[in-house]
Amino acid sequence: MKRACALVVSLWMVTAAVQAEPVLPRLFADGMVLQRDQPLPVWGTATPGARLQVGIDGERASTTVGTDGSWKVVLPPHAVGGPFQLEITGDGRALQVRDVLFGDVWLASGQSNMEWPLHDTQDAAAAVAAASDAQLRHFKIPKSWSGQPETTLAGGRWLPASPANAGSFSAVAYYFARELRQHAGVPIGIIDSTWGGSTIEAWMAAALQDIDAGALATRMQAQRETDARTLAKVRQRLAQWHTFDEQPQWAAARFDDRDWEAATLPGLWETGGYAGMDGIGWYRAEFTLSAAQAAQAGTLGVGRIDDADRTFVNGVQVGATTMAWNTPRVYPLPAGQLQAGRNVVAVRVEDLGGGGGIHGEPSELFVRLADGSQVQLQGWRFRPGKVTVALDDDKNQIPTLLYNRMIHPLPPFPIKGVIWYQGESNATDAGALAYRDQFKALIQQWRQDWNAPALPFVWVQLASFGAGADHGEQSPWALLRESQSAALSLPHTAQAVSIDLGNATDIHPRNKRDVGARLALAARHAAYGETLTYSGPVQRDVRFDRGQAVITFDPMGSVLAVRGGGMQVQGFTVAGADRRFHAAQARIDGDRVIVHSEAVATPVAVRYAWRENPADANLINSQQLPASPFRSDTW
Repeated sequence: MKRACALVVSLWMVTAAVQAEPVLPRLFADGMVLQRDQPLPVWGTATPGARLQVGIDGERASTTVGTDGSWKVVLPPHAVGGPFQLEITGDGRALQVRDVLFGDVWLASGQSNMEWPLHDTQDAAAAVAAASDAQLRHFKIPKSWSGQPETTLAGGRWLPASPANAGSFSAVAYYFARELRQHAGVPIGIIDSTWGGSTIEAWMAAALQDIDAGALATRMQAQRETDARTLAKVRQRLAQWHTFDEQPQWAAARFDDRDWEAATLPGLWETGGYAGMDGIGWYRAEFTLSAAQAAQAGTLGVGRIDDADRTFVNGVQVGATTMAWNTPRVYPLPAGQLQAGRNVVAVRVEDLGGGGGIHGEPSELFVRLADGSQVQLQGWRFRPGKVTVALDDDKNQIPTLLYNRMIHPLPPFPIKGVIWYQGESNATDAGALAYRDQFKALIQQWRQDWNAPALPFVWVQLASFGAGADHGEQSPWALLRESQSAALSLPHTAQAVSIDLGNATDIHPRNKRDVGARLALAARHAAYGETLTYSGPVQRDVRFDRGQAVITFDPMGSVLAVRGGGMQVQGFTVAGADRRFHAAQARIDGDRVIVHSEAVATPVAVRYAWRENPADANLINSQQLPASPFRSDTW
């Protein structure tokens, strides 16, 4: 009995020693960048009543840990420099954070276009290979959520820009930071807090949305328990597969796939019993041809694939598409590719998050021959490859969950400002107008969280995309852009217009270099106080005179111009009292644009680039920065 008691005492002493060690927030880690020229709060937990000493580069502060185990000191502002070592001593341990730089720290947040990694962008190989800058550092917060405000992050670490690391960095944030490195000449730290597909509501505090925080916490705890039961069933289902390593023969025509599961397509694999699964999945189907049919060329349609695919016919790859979740896959089949009798289609699907598999319309799965005849794909079968399972994908749509876990733990870690790229998920008939107040409220809330009323906040206005949401004169995407621009009424804000950088068929345009560069221009104005042309032309006044609309622009320190040259501007429409808009002719006249249409004798309203995909809109300034979409009416 005495030995047992002694053992208990010894274990208690070990546990107490571990608990006594000071603990810092995850951002305070080796390789971090600290904000220069601002007071530096350092905080954490330790044993109540313990005495701590905190210091860096000769500056020291001491404190006594509170009764709740928390502590905080504030060190004086420090100029740019480093590397230094942050030290915390006391309570039985000396804790060091090494390789610390002082520079500028930017929070990058939003949805997938901000999250988008450098290795999946235009000219990625060259960009990653050239990413060698130890003073440009990136901290990626893992996707995480909570039903109540949290004080700690779920994970993350500081990584310097290098060919080994930079491919996974936010591409927009990387190019933004690279530009600032060149112009500000100081270390730049990026805190990447992003989640693809997220709504703005998910990034807003509960108090801004009239949410009962207690009820939400209770509901989400119940949801965690439900998710755990669902995941257990999925993992049990996955256990039937003896291996998840991909085999080359899975694409072969002669492979025996009888032990694969029957699949009903189109339909995401989540609806087929694999909720929360991300990673690799394989599909196989077959079709039969006569000798005459097999001699022809043809076309294969395998539906819309979320997110990427490699598609094979009779073991030969016939096509591949990356990161285009809503694009129907249609691949040519040259003569000689097909064979008389049985033919086999195999599709390797890679899903990086959200829904996964083959979806779309039944008519999008086909084999069409050169003579116009069509053959159906039959006997679809499926099996998973290397996958992960988690039921987090829908949490980015639930109000306040991401704010609670991915933003709330950050303050008071000092930052220079925020860059934001989000809005696609709110570009709906109802959501686009609500965004006007939500976006301003989010900016003000985050400023309040950091106790920084003048915290610079710059964002990317939505790029062009053929979302299919326009109907008549109504355009949710155009309205959301207008809602974004409305936040410019707040001080220390700026936006980067990107309607010329979009892709009609891809919601994730790959040119992130120019997006990052334009954000950097906006930040140099809003955060660094530089006098420069940081924006394209901004509409200031509209008047209607003798059958014309006369729009006066502020060219923002430049002159009006047309992309490609000339003076004829595209992208304008005008309407009369009937509120029916017609394409218009427009020309530059100094700092004005004169607009008219033969179809509208007496215009009373004018719009520019008022569509989700205004690809023809070409009004710029001499720095090639595009004019922002606008409308004179409030219809």
